[in-house]
Amino acid sequence: MDEVELDYYQEFENDFLFVRIKGEPSKKALKKQQKEAEKAAKKAERQSQMPSEEANGTEDVSVGLYGNMGIIRSSDYHLDRKFVNVKDLNLKLTDESVWIRGRLHTSRAKGKQCFIVIRQQSYTVQGLATVNDKISKQMIKFISAITRESIIDVEAIIKTVPTKIESCTQKDVECLIKQIFVVSAAKPQLPILVEDAGRAENVESGSTITVNQDKRLDNRVLDLRTPANQAIFRIEAAVTKLFRDILTEKGFVEIHTPKIISAASEGGANVFTVSYFKGSAYLAQSPQLYKQMAVASDFDKVFTVGAVFRAEDSNTHRHLTEFVGLDLEMAFKYHYHEVLDTIGNMFTELFRRLRDNYADEIATVNQQFKVEPFKFLDPPLKLEFPQAIELLAEAGVTLGEEDDLSTPDEKLLGKLVKAKYDTDFYILDKYPLAVRPFYTMPDPNNPKTSNSYDMFMRGEEIISGAQRIHDPEFLTERAKHHGIDIDKIKSYVDAFRYGCQPHAGGGIGLERVVMLYLGLDNIRKTSMFPRDPKRLTP
Repeated sequence: MDEVELDYYQEFENDFLFVRIKGEPSKKALKKQQKEAEKAAKKAERQSQMPSEEANGTEDVSVGLYGNMGIIRSSDYHLDRKFVNVKDLNLKLTDESVWIRGRLHTSRAKGKQCFIVIRQQSYTVQGLATVNDKISKQMIKFISAITRESIIDVEAIIKTVPTKIESCTQKDVECLIKQIFVVSAAKPQLPILVEDAGRAENVESGSTITVNQDKRLDNRVLDLRTPANQAIFRIEAAVTKLFRDILTEKGFVEIHTPKIISAASEGGANVFTVSYFKGSAYLAQSPQLYKQMAVASDFDKVFTVGAVFRAEDSNTHRHLTEFVGLDLEMAFKYHYHEVLDTIGNMFTELFRRLRDNYADEIATVNQQFKVEPFKFLDPPLKLEFPQAIELLAEAGVTLGEEDDLSTPDEKLLGKLVKAKYDTDFYILDKYPLAVRPFYTMPDPNNPKTSNSYDMFMRGEEIISGAQRIHDPEFLTERAKHHGIDIDKIKSYVDAFRYGCQPHAGGGIGLERVVMLYLGLDNIRKTSMFPRDPKRLTP
């Protein structure tokens, strides 16, 4: 019978079992070896779940108070456990026993103690385990070996601290750990650390965050866990909610428009073509036609929130190929300023409610990205295009009365307006007719001007709008003037042949509004999973 030498090494912290075999084993020996290995593996698993005195050769007084919970498959329902959110841990809970579910942000073992930081979304609290008559050395070792970002359940006594814990959001209390279980373990090697991704930018010195943007976006699930990102996307949700709430209060109706359409929304070539059964279709660049059709259907005031697609090869800080559009359209009685003022007042109300109700989230973003608070006037500042030309001329930029503003012109104008009027938000009215689309209503008092407007935040456009031509014959005339094939826009023109109220509206990019309100430098920071010409994943 061949001799077989087996050396076993069990590493309980990572649930590995290593077997080293010397010599060539017989079949009988292999069978015996397999049984021994299975037995040892089961033993290692039991010890990793609930380490005992056998693991360390000393009595483990903490048996049952720590370990790996295993996969939760809804077999138990612990109604008796009182879970408390980290953000609600305060002095009022002193000496109370609570359960917390969060992520292990950091851990540090020191002698017979182990300090941990438990993170739950944007909030953190310090936890402490110390060897005593109920906490064993084995339990301390187990806690110190839990990998960062693992989800854990902790039962703890809330205690006040003599000095504030500046590294956590909950500065006045800490958690004395009684029990701790790993609910879902994270890999030992993380592609990025949330701690690094959440470091503050030092704009003044020009230094950058440790984790660059591409690596963040490649590992977005981890990147989104930073306090700043948690706050950014809660603010973004708030902007959408406030847009809906404010317009609903003003009598608007939310509608839902198609994203798969038969022709380009705005007549341009920058559209995504998709296969549609035996033919082709396009992804909508705008819901404009459908908003206008809703007004023509007597809904009068409508808005929609949904995806917008632009096949533009624009690799800039403010362009995406897919973004969330906040669009609205409104019938008016006599003058398109009825609509312009409604939109302007909607924005000031939105800014006010963000400032008053989301101060904590804004402060959290500012801890990582230092920006100036957003300023606005109520009612909003309204300028006409010739006034903008005059301001730019005073700054040395000469434009013709029929020229459009370039991006550098807009940014400079934003700085000039801020310096003169102390506002980051303003409306620019009466754009030259030559630079606006064919469906824009010309100004009746000036053939070179149109009833159109843009609105700006921190010197960047966030909405472009206008009074639409609602008369089919006049619309046809303007389309021919622009050299547009009438057959290609027949369905658009026909929408107005059964009588339509005068109306105006505009489209807003959600991600751009949030970026500019917070003063961030790139729209990819406000798109949860951004799409641009170079990025299609994750």
